[in-house]
Amino acid sequence: MPREFSRSRRVEEEIQRIVAEILRQRVRDPRLQRVIITDVRVSRDLSVARLYFSVMPVPGDALDPAMLATSLEKASGFIRRELAQALKVRAVPELRFSVDDGLDQARRLDQLIDEAVGRPSADASDDTPPER
Repeated sequence: MPREFSRSRRVEEEIQRIVAEILRQRVRDPRLQRVIITDVRVSRDLSVARLYFSVMPVPGDALDPAMLATSLEKASGFIRRELAQALKVRAVPELRFSVDDGLDQARRLDQLIDEAVGRPSADASDDTPPER
């Protein structure tokens, strides 16, 4: 019976879980503790892992995701070393971080939908029959 998940998918899930724990508990930079790993994709040969992240919003404090990506790249050596101790693979993949703007896009779409529903459309007035 074949397995439901491929090896690369299992490695992706494990990397996501471990890196989230590392950021939450072991990284000293408080800005990086607000980073949420939303997805991980590994290359076919498991040599590179692309980690997509988002930032936990805090009212009144906006962090620049590009600045956080730079900070994550600088901390990638430490994160990779910690990952190597917890991950049971022969070679730990190189870590590359990318901003996941899916949440921002979802918020924008919600806002557009709310605006469209709140306003009567121009086509709706054309559907009324003319008065005689």
